[in-house]
Amino acid sequence: MFIQYSMTARPVTIPPEMLVTTAAELLKEHNFRHLPVVDEDNRLLGMVTDRDLRSACPSSMLSNEERQQVLEKVKAIKILEIMSTDFVSLRPTSTLDDALLLFKTRSIGALPVVDIQGRVVGIFSLNDMMTAYRRLFGLGEKGSVLVAIEDSGEEAALSNLVHALEKEKVFFTRLIRAQGQGREPDMLYLRVNTMNIRAVHRIIGEAGFTIHIPTVIE
Repeated sequence: MFIQYSMTARPVTIPPEMLVTTAAELLKEHNFRHLPVVDEDNRLLGMVTDRDLRSACPSSMLSNEERQQVLEKVKAIKILEIMSTDFVSLRPTSTLDDALLLFKTRSIGALPVVDIQGRVVGIFSLNDMMTAYRRLFGLGEKGSVLVAIEDSGEEAALSNLVHALEKEKVFFTRLIRAQGQGREPDMLYLRVNTMNIRAVHRIIGEAGFTIHIPTVIE
C-alpha cells in the first residue's frame, strides 16, 4: 500500500520566521504534534514538534519572576532557531513498509511526505499507519476472523488451501505465509469473513491442515 493513499494531504505548514509562541498556538488549535517548516516555495526545511516547543518554554520549576523573564525571551524566538533539520521524509510512492522502518529506526511520530522537488504534499503519522494496516489486514470488518494454521512447509500448501476454501465457497480476504520466530512455529494466517467459524475449521482440517492452538505457558 502506497503512502499517498493513507497520508494526510495538504498539511498545515509554517515558515521558519514564525515565532515559537505562534506555532505553539497553532498546534494547540489544531491538536497537532508535528509541523513541517517550509520555504516560500513549500520546500521542506525542517520539522518542529510539540516537544520542541515545550522545551523552548520556561520550566514550571522556576520562580514567577524567572519564568516571566524567560517568557519574554521566548516571545522573540523564531522557529528556525529550534526546528530540526536532521529529518527524514517519504515520497507519495513510498510504501507502508518504508514508513514502518523509519518509525522504528528514528523513533519519531510523523513523517513529512515530499514530491520530487522536495515540496511538502502530505504528512504521515503513526495513527495513519495504524489505520492503513488495519484496512490492509481487514481488522474490524464484519465477521472478520483471523485463523492460524500450522505450515507443513509444502510448496503447494497455499494453493491447496485456496483450492479447498474456494471449493466450499468460503470467502477470505488475506492469506499470509509467515516464518516463525522463537517459540512461534511457521504459520499460515488466513483472514475469513464468516459467521460460522466451526465450518471453516472443519474445511481446513479436511484439506489436511492443522489449526494452530498455542500451548499456554504456566
